[in-house]
Amino acid sequence: MKKILPIILVIVALIVVASLTFGIKRTKTVDWEESFNEKSNKPYGTSVLYKELPNLFEDYKLRTVYHQPSSYLTANSEFGYGDHHAKGNYIIIGNSDYLTDFSVDKLLEFVNTGNTLFISDYYFAQRIHDTLSIDVDFEYNSKKDSISHLSFQNKNLNAITIDKNEGDYFFSSFDSINYTILGHAKTDKKRVNFIRVPFGKGNILLHTEPKAFTNYHILKDDRYRYVESALSYLPDDNVYYDSYAKRQTPYGDAEQESNLSWFLDQLSFRWAWYTALIFMLLFMIFNAKRRQRVIKIIKPLQNTSLAFVKTISNLYIETQDYKNLIDKKITYFLEKIRTDFNMDTSKLDDDFIKKLAGKAGRKKEDVSQLMNYIKWLRTKDELSEQSLIKLNRFIEAFYSQ
Repeated sequence: MKKILPIILVIVALIVVASLTFGIKRTKTVDWEESFNEKSNKPYGTSVLYKELPNLFEDYKLRTVYHQPSSYLTANSEFGYGDHHAKGNYIIIGNSDYLTDFSVDKLLEFVNTGNTLFISDYYFAQRIHDTLSIDVDFEYNSKKDSISHLSFQNKNLNAITIDKNEGDYFFSSFDSINYTILGHAKTDKKRVNFIRVPFGKGNILLHTEPKAFTNYHILKDDRYRYVESALSYLPDDNVYYDSYAKRQTPYGDAEQESNLSWFLDQLSFRWAWYTALIFMLLFMIFNAKRRQRVIKIIKPLQNTSLAFVKTISNLYIETQDYKNLIDKKITYFLEKIRTDFNMDTSKLDDDFIKKLAGKAGRKKEDVSQLMNYIKWLRTKDELSEQSLIKLNRFIEAFYSQ
């Protein structure tokens, strides 16, 4: 055994060195998830926009907001306990469905005092729709090229063509007298997709194509000019960039990225790390064989119930029937509410939320966020794996407190 060990180690070392020398090429699947995360370098992340904002708003402060606007703007108000008085431009790119009614009210107060709110998303919080009397609709692209044309009402600004677009979201209803049309989207028909809404002393800018602000489109050809033109409607002032829904726990605490993640994204560093782990594992294996007696393995009794659950779970996952899984999870969760708290779950209204929060000893805002998300899920015909994961996190957080 002692003679064979050095040979094995040499062979492994040669394989690793050859791999690092000539490079290990493998097919890499592109992640097209629309995360709109300012730290993400993936196609539909917004790291490029985030890095360029200090150049677009030169001499002004850029702050990243990892909390609900309600708590952040309250803390940094004139009489708040924050480190400054929030004034300027509040920017939200995608994933704005997290906004609670309280957060929308705080954002409207922020605008009312002379500031600007910019939101680019497919849909907006219902409170925004109701307050501003707007409706958003969707038009499928009848052509096979999945191309949409984005332009501005001001012909001097840069229009672009974006690809990988199934269709366009547009404003189907708004106050055309008091609101200003800033831009359009066109697949088969020209539709309004960018408006400015005066509110108090400030303005609200609403845009319905957040993909235009992602890495993929900013770095392709001269499409970055469209982003520059869109943001030119914002006044020169401090910028508050929303990151609450991009990187968070179910109740809003920012999750920190691992410091090792950047190194693992680099091919040389990644394989150097794997090499170290391989040699460490080999050392432990051969060292353990020399010093430790053989321990008899006693197989535990098999848990057939757990195996059955795993089999059923795998069946759902393989068929990617996330909608069915989400419906069942909601049903079981509401059944547990009925059993544990003896409550009627047929209406998930404000009265129900208030009673459940009192009985369960939870914050009303947390319970409201969970129930609003359940009601939103019920309106969708198709759901993704991310929606299932997010629901699971909400439910686990509800019972873990």
